[in-house]
Amino acid sequence: MSSDFEAYEQDFGTITAEITNKIGRIPKLSGEEKTQLVLNVDKQLEEVRELLEQMDLEVREIPIQSRAMYNSRLKSYKQEMEKLEKDFKRSRIAYSDEVRNELLGDDASSSESQLIKLREERAHLLDNTEKLERSSRRLEAGYQIAVETEQVGQEILGNLHSDREKIQRARERLRETDANLGKSSRILTGICDLLLTFLLVRTI
Repeated sequence: MSSDFEAYEQDFGTITAEITNKIGRIPKLSGEEKTQLVLNVDKQLEEVRELLEQMDLEVREIPIQSRAMYNSRLKSYKQEMEKLEKDFKRSRIAYSDEVRNELLGDDASSSESQLIKLREERAHLLDNTEKLERSSRRLEAGYQIAVETEQVGQEILGNLHSDREKIQRARERLRETDANLGKSSRILTGICDLLLTFLLVRTI
């Protein structure tokens, strides 16, 4: 199990290094080029989230005496992921001096307050978007749990129905056995009576 965890660690290190490099480039771009790079980073961040989920599952399978060490490593990776997401959010609303001047031209200095306001509005929108995405993921996870719970419930009901049928068949066989024992008892009693009668007749 630990070897799988370490393989995920290597993938985590490779992808996060690429993301860090791309996040540093985002403020220097504009237009379609920036949009494409943002989409690319967003996709890679989703891959990192999936890696962390896999690592979390692996830690649960590790023997308890070694689990604390891996939990500590996983915690540090989650903290690194949080930092990457914050840096990514800031990079999307940041502009280098060169790009800012290109966008605003000679009015750059007079429009600084508008740009700050725009940043704040975009940051607020991004925060709301991320909250919605997290809520959506939680809803999907809850729905999956509900589906799995329903499946387990159906299996349990099926097993109970099967067990009830087995118990009913066992009761019927028990009744038949009791009836057969009763018949056998009466037959044996009759035979004993006949033998006693026969012996008495011979004695007389």
